[in-house]
Parts: sequence; C-alpha cells; structure tokens
Amino acid sequence: MKTVYNFNPGPSALPKEVLQEAKESMFDYKDSSLSVIEMSHRGPLYEEIHFQAINRVRALLDVPEEFDILFIQGGASLQFAMLPMNFLTPEKKGAYVLSGSWSEKAYQEAERIGNAYTLASSKENQFRSIPSVDYNQCSDDTSYIHITSNNTIFGTQWAEFPKKTNIPVFVDASSDIFSYKFDWNNVDVVYAGAQKNAGPSGVTVVIMRKSLMQEGNKSIPKILSYETHAKSDSLYHTPPTGSIYLLGLVMKWIEENGGVDGMKEKATNKAALLYDVIDNSNNFYVGHAEKNSRSLMNVTFRIADEALEKKFIKEAAEKGFEGIKGHRSVGGCRASIYNAVPVEHVEALAQFMKEFQQNN
Repeated sequence: MKTVYNFNPGPSALPKEVLQEAKESMFDYKDSSLSVIEMSHRGPLYEEIHFQAINRVRALLDVPEEFDILFIQGGASLQFAMLPMNFLTPEKKGAYVLSGSWSEKAYQEAERIGNAYTLASSKENQFRSIPSVDYNQCSDDTSYIHITSNNTIFGTQWAEFPKKTNIPVFVDASSDIFSYKFDWNNVDVVYAGAQKNAGPSGVTVVIMRKSLMQEGNKSIPKILSYETHAKSDSLYHTPPTGSIYLLGLVMKWIEENGGVDGMKEKATNKAALLYDVIDNSNNFYVGHAEKNSRSLMNVTFRIADEALEKKFIKEAAEKGFEGIKGHRSVGGCRASIYNAVPVEHVEALAQFMKEFQQNN
C-alpha cells in the first residue's frame, strides 16, 4: 500500500490509534450489536459517550466550572453568525481583529446582523503577521472583541492573547485548539470546528462563560440560542453522534500522549523541522508569515520560480504528500501539521524539501 503523508488543512489527519479503536468498537459498541451512528441519542449507551467527551474536553483544557461546554453542528461558520445574533444588540458594536480570511468572514457575517468595526488588521501586509492590538482602543459601545487564534491560509498564529479588559473576548480556535492551554481570565468564548485538531467534521466545540450566555438575545430562534443547547446538555436535537464519539477518542488519545502540554511540545518541534529548511534554503523557499507570527499548525511558503513551485507540488503528490498545495485564494504551498500528524511524516516532508532543492 502506498504511504500517504496527510497534510490536509481540514478535514485533516486523525490519530491512527483513534481510527483503529473506532474500527474495533464504533460499529458494535460494547457488544450492543449497535453502531454509535444508529443508537438513540437519548439512550444510556450514547449518553455515556456524550458526557465522557464533554468531561475530557474540560479536563484537558482546565475549563473552569463557570464555563459551559457545548457541542453544536454547523461548523465555525455557523458560529460566525450565532455569536452576533446572541450578543450584538442594536445599541452595541462588535470589534473584530482581522488576521486572515476566516476572521474576515466572521466580520462580514457580523456586519449582516448588526454594527461591527475593525479593531486591528494586518491585511495591508497580506496577513503576514498578527496585528498589534490594544483592547483599550475599543469604542465604549463595544459588545465583544473577536479574534482568530490561528490562520490556516496565511500561516500565522497568536503567540499570546492580550490581557482582557472589561469587554468579553471571543476566540475562534478552530485550527489550534488542544495545542496549548488558555488563560480563562482572558477569554469568554472559545469555539472550534473539530475537523482540524479535535476530531472529524460535523461537530463544533463551544466553550462559553455562563454569565455571558445568560445575557444572550432572547428573541432569536431557540435553536440559535446558546442557552437552549446549554440547558439540554447539547442534546436539544439529535447530535452528530459519530463525530462526537470520535472527538471523545481524540481527547483520550491526547490524554495518553502528554495532554495539551505534550501536544504543544510536539507542535513546536514539528514546526521547527520545516521552518529550519525554509530559513536555511538561501531563499529557495520563502515563508509567507513573519517569523514572530509563524503558526505551529500551518507552515506556508512559496518557491520564487512559479514553474518550480508547480513541479514541487506535483512531485510531492507523487511521493504521497497530501494537501501540500496552498489555498486556492493565495496559491503557494502549505503543510498543515495538526496534533495528529506524526513527527515522522514531518521529517519525511523536510527531507523531501531538501532533496528537491538540491535537485533543482
């Protein structure tokens, strides 16, 4: 069988141990003769899966009890709309930090719902860096501040979040959740589509301060209210049972492999392998992100010669490196090295990059 090195940006790699355990138990869970994807979400077998996954998320991220952990469908894109629908009142404004395409999409969605403004942006330098942000520059009528922790398309990431003022802070952590710990004093909402670093597509993790949730808009449809999902333990309607089951297995795998601190150490080491090749290539490879804003999850780079870049992408695919072509909106090359990507695969890519440079 051909060796495949999965560097896809999302849906992305799952740990091989998780896939093996799912193969053995997902389709006959605990000798019940029922698969996880066909059992009742109101029954005890699924409830065990459901609440175990929630508890593991809480333990891994040290989530305080004053936060609820929700599993919601619709991906992070639905959260772009749900957050302003719940918290952007007519007399208030949402402040958005623009650090890449996904933060722009969140901002555009907020503009459709209410008043939103740009607090800071790095668009003028092609999103090569995390913009400088001063929360004290927010207008007095600001309802919340929204930031995107990691930018998959441009390969930038916040090294540290600013200290919170009195304004709630919402973080889209879709592409780097479970790779570092949060200071829960500095954030009020963390949300993440699971399909990059937490599991398969189909479920979104939303971690929200309970006191904030209680302030949400009461006039929107019930299914779009966070309170609805919190009061029913994310069982208000049929959840994506299979996705939540796999997410729980990924949480277990993280526990068994050093926890979130272990993931951070591995991410740092994996990213260094590729950035060292780029930095020592005499500009054969040119990184997109400025060094102090580089992502540990998505390594983005170009090859100055366009024909060589196409050759690189073609030869990489032939050798089993999946997902190396950059996002269609910016081109170039990208290696997404999320938690489940083994270090051996990153070492193989680094070696291929060195050999390609030597041969061309």
